Amino acid sequence: MGAIIPGFATSQSQGKMKAVCVMSGSAGVKGVVNFTQDTTDGPVHIHGEFSGLKPGKHGFHVHEFGDTTNGCTSAGAHFNPTNQEHGAPNDSIRHVGDLGNVVATDDGKGVYDATDKLISLSGPHSIIGRTMVIHENEDDLGRGGHDLSKVTGNAGGRVACGVIGLAAD
Repeated sequence: MGAIIPGFATSQSQGKMKAVCVMSGSAGVKGVVNFTQDTTDGPVHIHGEFSGLKPGKHGFHVHEFGDTTNGCTSAGAHFNPTNQEHGAPNDSIRHVGDLGNVVATDDGKGVYDATDKLISLSGPHSIIGRTMVIHENEDDLGRGGHDLSKVTGNAGGRVACGVIGLAAD
């Protein structure tokens, strides 16, 4: 696991970039998420490991602000620079920050492992300096029919968060 480097590192902007997010919450939920992008215009591999979750699915999103001064609530809405409706990670219409769900087992542990083509570690879709959030409930991926489905995935409260920072090799 790498250390967080404040700001943007120009030496990483030409090739492989890495970022990390250490997440925590008031209910004992913890996690570490690592991001790797081999080229500036390539997909981002995301690997996260979590503990302290209730069993089941939990919405997992990048939120617009890197602000946790009031816990996870000051992170703002989902990162959505293209002004789209909420959706699933593989949908053509979705927020940039929509990453689906983390699935927790009966022991409260969860693993998220995916590659995403919309988020980036540089440029206009950069997630550096933004906040990762795990939600209390399942993200319905915009298909739940609830008033919040097309906005938040109706995923409920925020149980853990952390700011995404560039990581050393």
